Amino acid sequence: MNTTSPYIREAQLADAEALAKCIDAAYAKYADRISDLPPVSEGCAEEITNNQVWVAVDAGTIVAGLVLIPKTAFMKVANLAVHPDYGGKGLGGKLMDISEREALRQGFKEMRLSTHCQMPENIQLYTHLGWQEISRAGNTISMRKFICCQ
Repeated sequence: MNTTSPYIREAQLADAEALAKCIDAAYAKYADRISDLPPVSEGCAEEITNNQVWVAVDAGTIVAGLVLIPKTAFMKVANLAVHPDYGGKGLGGKLMDISEREALRQGFKEMRLSTHCQMPENIQLYTHLGWQEISRAGNTISMRKFICCQ
């Protein structure tokens, strides 16, 4: 990692492969822990084409990504991934700030996401950022956050 902060920009189709590698690295620590972990990096090109995707770039390398999907009544955070070399430096929080600003800009007052019960680090981050658990189904935890006028 270089000494300059990563910058965040909207993803481009050419970012798909690098974003997939970043997502794989971010979820690698969960592979042994979670037997029902879905293939989280599949379809990055489709995500970039069909949804709202941001990436954090450092020295030309994608080190984090965010996927947002507008739904009828809320904005869904479909994926937040930070490369482990960049974890704990506030990058996840910065991407979540972008998600809230985008949701508000598009007229949403509610955001939702799903995470896995065996990802306590994620649950802790989301709770710290004001998210609340609304349901559990199997290993899936659904969370929600109401947002307004930031």
